[in-house]
Amino acid sequence: MNIDAKMVDYVAELAKLRLSEEEKLRMGEDLNNILVYMDILNELDTENVQAMTHVFDVNNVFRADEIKASYPREEILKNALAVEDGCFVVPKTVE
Repeated sequence: MNIDAKMVDYVAELAKLRLSEEEKLRMGEDLNNILVYMDILNELDTENVQAMTHVFDVNNVFRADEIKASYPREEILKNALAVEDGCFVVPKTVE
C-alpha cells in the first residue's frame, strides 16, 4: 500500500492535525517508511513462535490486604478550613 496525499489528508483530519504542505510531505514519507518496515516484519516466519502478551514474565506484586487502624478523624480535620458533620467542606463545583 502506498500513502498518497489524499490518505495523508485523511489521517491528518482524523487526528485533528493542521499540517503545512511540507509537513504533509514528511508525514507521507514517514507513513510509507512504516508500511515498508511492516512488510519486512510480515515476511518473518512466526509459525512456531508462541504468542505472548508481555516480553517479561509478569507476576502479581500486590501486597495482601490488611486491616489497619486509621488516623483519628479529629486529627485529620484539624487541617480543614471548614468542617461540617465530621467532613471537609469544599466549594461546590457542580450544580
